[in-house]
Amino acid sequence: MDHWRDPSYDTRPALWADATYEQWTDWRWQQRARARDLDALDACANLSPDERAAFDASSELFHAAVTPYYASLIDRDDPGCPIRLQAIPQPGELVTYPFELDDPLAEEAHMPAPGITHRYPDRVLFYVSHNCPVYCRHCTRKRKVADPTTAASRAQLSAGLDYIRDTPAVRDVLISGGDPLTLSDERLGELLVALRAIPHVEVIRLGTRNPVTLPQRITPALCEALRLARPVYLNTHFNHPREVTPAAGRALRMLADAGCVLGNQMVLLRGVNDDPETVLTLNRKLLSLGCRPYYMLQCDMARGITHLRTPLSTGLAIMDHLRGRIAGMGVPHFVVDLPGGGGKIELTPDYVRERRDGPHGPEIVFRNWAGEEFVFVDVAADGDRD
Repeated sequence: MDHWRDPSYDTRPALWADATYEQWTDWRWQQRARARDLDALDACANLSPDERAAFDASSELFHAAVTPYYASLIDRDDPGCPIRLQAIPQPGELVTYPFELDDPLAEEAHMPAPGITHRYPDRVLFYVSHNCPVYCRHCTRKRKVADPTTAASRAQLSAGLDYIRDTPAVRDVLISGGDPLTLSDERLGELLVALRAIPHVEVIRLGTRNPVTLPQRITPALCEALRLARPVYLNTHFNHPREVTPAAGRALRMLADAGCVLGNQMVLLRGVNDDPETVLTLNRKLLSLGCRPYYMLQCDMARGITHLRTPLSTGLAIMDHLRGRIAGMGVPHFVVDLPGGGGKIELTPDYVRERRDGPHGPEIVFRNWAGEEFVFVDVAADGDRD
């Protein structure tokens, strides 16, 4: 028998003081009880006048919703709280620029079937839900997420599966949304089993933020559905060490036990995690739970999120700091997802100090993580030998 008790219940905001422990640990109750209006959000975060104005002006453009669990992580009196900045509308959302895009990755332009984005030759993104437990303010799919008109019907999901079956080049399917775990166990299980039955589909990936914002969703029944399709490469989205709670850790362990290969895709956000030690702490915590830092993503050029973006130099400095201070498996790929559907490119710090000719061939002078210099003798290219 599982005697584990979620400590977040004991620190729940007063807004949910009457909730029973059984309700608190029921993911469906968490979804129904989300803070969505101004008064509820104010009870969670003691909103400033600017935040109130931002909610009023942005609520029709991109809805707000925060699960009781995720709200329990907010420091209601700290305007710079990293959870607050991700969950509560901020004045910066109202400032837009000509370079911002509604669909920054051109997902709709590469959509041969409804809900299917096919940009790379061997893989597709399968959009299966418009809903999320928390509507993150840095979302790159604001045009769809929280909009009921973008909900994926059974017919659309069936058509997406047909496209994948009829396209032998597709070896890798990323199930995404919204958040796919907002689907029922039955619906998600059907999709996973159907994909696993397609001979040319070798890799099934699933992107979800539920371990961060709604860890109660990770139930034995869900894990059994995932186990039937294993291995499932499940990438989640922790952005700050404060999100790695006992409940989140338990969810990650359950997913790993179900045969999921766990990775994390952190988005670099101003004021949230744009500090090397913050990222180092986060990645150490994730590794201890069997979740490998996979990507550190530069924030996309989506509309209304430029206030959260950081210079590329910030990401490179963080990467430089991580190298040597944590094992290589704790160093993510720092990537920019190019606008217009150009795909991901990786950025790395420059470790080359000098290139020169040596007595035995080309010499490269490298610096290491500690700033020390080392000479590496390269081999000549074919055709350059005497």
